[in-house]
Amino acid sequence: MILLDTHVVVWLAFEPAAISKKAKAAIDDARKNGEGLAISDITLLELAVLVNKGRIRLNIGLESLLHEVESRFVVLPMTGRACARAIALPATYPKDPADRVIGATALVEGLSLLTADQRIQRSRAVRTIW
Repeated sequence: MILLDTHVVVWLAFEPAAISKKAKAAIDDARKNGEGLAISDITLLELAVLVNKGRIRLNIGLESLLHEVESRFVVLPMTGRACARAIALPATYPKDPADRVIGATALVEGLSLLTADQRIQRSRAVRTIW
């Protein structure tokens, strides 16, 4: 199983060409091997915020979109352990709380994070795929 950053979920739905070949291969492998794809539950909130700000335009209601996302991915809950890890991430890791929760979730679950975010990649705090 691999954990997807929020922008990857958006790109899968609306802009698949933005996903790197290596990332696409990792997604295909996870699907074929039955391991699945996961998101942090905070990704649902980030998606709702993107819709609310007009950065994602929908032909369906927000709740329908979120239900669809929940049905396609394993949604990992925010845990106390992940919150503690989020606070302990190095200063080189992005300060955004959602980015920190997503990265910490990858760490505590032992998953690689599929992300194009170069700040996350450069921090080397989390195993990344891109």
